[in-house]
Amino acid sequence: MITVNGLTFSYGAEYVFHDATFSIGNNQKVGLIGPNGAGKSTLFRLLVGKEETEHGMISTRGTIGYVPQEVKSDPHIEAATSVLDYIDPHHTHEEFALKRLLAGLELPHVLLTDEPKKASGGQKTKLALARALLLEPDILLLDEPTNFMDKAGKKFVMDFLATYPKTLLVISHDLKLLDTHIDKILSINTQFHTIETYAGTYSEALKIKREADELLKRSIKSKQAHIRQMETALPKLYKFTSKKGVRARVRQQERIRREREKLPPMPQELKSFKLSLPTPPRSGEIPLLVSHIDKSFGEKHVLCDINMTIRRHEKMVIIGPNGAGKSTLIKIVMGIIQPDNGTVILNEAVKIGYYSQEFDVMNPEKTVLQTVMDERDIAEQESRKFLGRFLFTHEQTTQSVRSLSGGEKTRLSVACLVLRANNLLILDEPTTYLDPMSQRIILEALKKYQGTLLLVSHSEDFVRELKPDKAFIMRDRKTVFWSDELLDEVGDV
Repeated sequence: MITVNGLTFSYGAEYVFHDATFSIGNNQKVGLIGPNGAGKSTLFRLLVGKEETEHGMISTRGTIGYVPQEVKSDPHIEAATSVLDYIDPHHTHEEFALKRLLAGLELPHVLLTDEPKKASGGQKTKLALARALLLEPDILLLDEPTNFMDKAGKKFVMDFLATYPKTLLVISHDLKLLDTHIDKILSINTQFHTIETYAGTYSEALKIKREADELLKRSIKSKQAHIRQMETALPKLYKFTSKKGVRARVRQQERIRREREKLPPMPQELKSFKLSLPTPPRSGEIPLLVSHIDKSFGEKHVLCDINMTIRRHEKMVIIGPNGAGKSTLIKIVMGIIQPDNGTVILNEAVKIGYYSQEFDVMNPEKTVLQTVMDERDIAEQESRKFLGRFLFTHEQTTQSVRSLSGGEKTRLSVACLVLRANNLLILDEPTTYLDPMSQRIILEALKKYQGTLLLVSHSEDFVRELKPDKAFIMRDRKTVFWSDELLDEVGDV
């Protein structure tokens, strides 16, 4: 269904792919993996013709459906007069099935009669996913399909993908998805800019790769030791000044040169960004107090009599399914949305560091470098060096925020948090776009953070490992002490 041979593509002087080759067969379910910034989304755009290759061949057979991480512009959405016409253009499905699909994707069924262009950005992405699942293209490309979904939403999507009857290629950092519904892995090698193929699930592929890398390292070290032995013996040959001795010395030097040329590069460890949150300035005993907050949007009551107190040094997670009002509550605390009733009291010594899952606190038109330099008065060279800690190359620092991938925007947002002297971190889904290694780095930094933390996250594993002090349960509108059994009792994070 998909054949890629000798693919080469670069941004400026930096390769994304160099002579990359792979194939995907009929009805295979394939996971595409690689660290943030490796080129996963770029490969999807190449496959659907939104980017042009520099060298190489891409061949596909059959119809292709593509759902990106964010649906920024879609002519079908703009043209459709209703969501019903958009997701089911041929009207081949019963309304009950459509409502079930929307509910599974955490979308209200009343959207069916609305114009899709009026939907929010996140809703448009889910509508595009619904359309793709219903149209059943021969090849379906999904870029992070479970992003921003709670446990029930993720299960619905994974169950749907498990029964998808055609070829599937998925970018995901959801290890459960990659280990249960995938039979082949494509892994982007950022050292050589190639694509490696592994049969089996993510965990199986990871095991094979680690074993192969370890075997290669041992082989290279053995050959390096042999070369050193040859070099050690070389001075002895200088004692012989006869023609025969000179020829022997030249032959030995040539053997050493050939052996060095045959040595393959040593497999590199994946690069990771460095994160250490600064020691926060002292805040008051109660940095944040939320009192009797109500909020409705039209006839929909989102928040009703919400009361929450967070004390200095506490780590608190807000627990509730999608639609429970977690992000709305965070935006009210930040003053982005005004409540209908109630008050938010911030201690006068509080300095907030805010991470938005929508990245709306960053100017999309500014460059990466400008964004960092605006946070604090530091010189350009020092700013570039600082951004290098977060894996931004010299060329990437000149890119606009708008052009960055979700993972790159997350790294930039976190970099900005490091530059500020915050004593209250408010983080709304900070790990959504991050690869597993980067999620681990964020987790360890938050564990060591000495300030106060208010967190929203749909990652059960992340929350369990963080072990917050308290949890605010949206369903019950109350704060409880954290326990490892809490998520099993309450359900969705």
